[in-house]
Amino acid sequence: MKKKRLYGLSLLLSILTLLIEAVIALIVAVVYGFTQESPNAGGGSALFVLFLPVLAVFGIALAGALSVVLVFPTAWLSDVLGRRFGGREAWWWVPAVAAAVSFVPGVALSGGAGPVGIAVAWLLTTAALTVPALLWRSRRERIFGPVTLWGLVAVVLTAVVGGVGLATGVFPEYRPPAVTSADIVGRWSDGHGGTLTFTADGRVSAVDVDVDETDAGDDVDADDSELGSCTGQGTWTYEPGRGPWSQTVDLTIDLCTFDYWNVGGTESRPALYQYIGDPDSGNLYRLTRTSGGS
Repeated sequence: MKKKRLYGLSLLLSILTLLIEAVIALIVAVVYGFTQESPNAGGGSALFVLFLPVLAVFGIALAGALSVVLVFPTAWLSDVLGRRFGGREAWWWVPAVAAAVSFVPGVALSGGAGPVGIAVAWLLTTAALTVPALLWRSRRERIFGPVTLWGLVAVVLTAVVGGVGLATGVFPEYRPPAVTSADIVGRWSDGHGGTLTFTADGRVSAVDVDVDETDAGDDVDADDSELGSCTGQGTWTYEPGRGPWSQTVDLTIDLCTFDYWNVGGTESRPALYQYIGDPDSGNLYRLTRTSGGS
């Protein structure tokens, strides 16, 4: 006689699996973030630790909702289709149904990244839904322990691979380019009419440097009260600091409220940037070099 499915245990398994998948995804995202150009890649806010309990509660609630809305319907529909077209429940109906159910969420998660981005997001969403849906179908009573154990192994292994990859350079960690005073000389533009022009004798000219204008990236606009618009003449110096993360370009321009710019970008495309608002927000006003001389 076929064992009765324990729906309470299935729900707990689904929540546990989704949480494990979320932790793995977070680790991957953090490791990937260290390899990408980011002004905050060198460290994070200690306040994040204080929000962990809140995030845990929110994560459990969200995993429960997703289990009811997505995982259970996927497992149920796969069983129905298996009995309808094959005469019995078959596990391979689960990924097929998960692929159909995951299409709209996958497209939404891709953020309009194009066909390749949509395909990758769809496949990852399908995989993330397939695993808890397969476990939901289980009728084993002693499955919670093994799933927990192997889930922890997967989390630890992901963290170790990511850490070792960053430490050995397999995953190249982003660092700002190390520049010199000579590298700063030239014209830098925000791409919307705002420019800073540095000369070798320590003079600088600002034209319409306005925080309301940003380059074609992920940066956002802010109120003029943050930095303000600037047009004027002044002087500049390059401060190397203690390393690439602390190097700055110090400016003195009477009509401008800013006094220094951080160095970012890459070796092939360096950038100067100002934080907009809270530095932890990652919102920047960026200038990129458009010429090598004055």
